[in-house]
Amino acid sequence: MLIRAECPSDIAAIAAVHRAAFANVPYSAQTEDRIVAALRAAGALQLSLVAEDHGALVGHIAFAPVRIGGQTTRWVGLGPVGVLPSHQGRGVGAALIERGLQQLRDSGCEGVVVLGEPEYYQRFGFFADPTLTLANVPPQFFLALPFTTSGEPRGEVSYPAAYAVE
Repeated sequence: MLIRAECPSDIAAIAAVHRAAFANVPYSAQTEDRIVAALRAAGALQLSLVAEDHGALVGHIAFAPVRIGGQTTRWVGLGPVGVLPSHQGRGVGAALIERGLQQLRDSGCEGVVVLGEPEYYQRFGFFADPTLTLANVPPQFFLALPFTTSGEPRGEVSYPAAYAVE
């Protein structure tokens, strides 16, 4: 499996991955493909990686900057991350997350937040941090992974407007 940065020729395949990955997920509004497109159009994709298996695009992950307490930060939000159903359970999503987190650490990013299943994201070091909140979300599902221990921001997290697409 090859993990690399997205390129313009990947855009249609990325959308297809997200549509397929979330098609039957009850907690999804099936807007993940449109969220990625809106982030791209707004120039808000801080990091966008794809996974290829034998030349076919089988997974994608997006990271976008977030504001905390109304302030610009060096923190990003993870998501969406999608893997074709035929490749789920094979470590594709985990590989995308691990590569993305490493690239963000290397770039000077100070931390990552994610809205997701605690049991899944805890293996990457994420935890529920009571000093970081997301409106209308139970705190146990909003997780953080700080990369530094100095000057961690506190407050309500806000994502780019692209996440509100319908």
